[in-house]
Amino acid sequence: MPYPTRALKRISVQPIASCVVLASGAAEAANLGFLNNTPITYMKQRDLQALNNAAHSAHDTKQDGESLDWNNEGARNPVALKGTLTPLDTNKNGERTCRKLTMVAQAKGQTQTWAPTACKPDGGKWA
Repeated sequence: MPYPTRALKRISVQPIASCVVLASGAAEAANLGFLNNTPITYMKQRDLQALNNAAHSAHDTKQDGESLDWNNEGARNPVALKGTLTPLDTNKNGERTCRKLTMVAQAKGQTQTWAPTACKPDGGKWA
């Protein structure tokens, strides 16, 4: 008898947990006012592509703690964007290398920072 009871609890809790996750995601998506006037709101597709290219370059050419300057000159965006990309915490596990990249962007007097981690297999591309 205990087995069906546990299975029933598992089945009934799963939809509730899914609803809570979906509801919190919808509420968070509706409250994006905190992003107003931050550098990401001024970025166009070409700016994002330039930032992505600079991030790959920083991963490939910079040592931990060594920064690469980035800007959006030539991206045809009337808003000047600039910043730095600094790889940190390189970790090699077998044939896989991971690095945290501190990305700082500035636009119109505002600064925004991200710190994603990217990994790649030996000889592969950062993802």
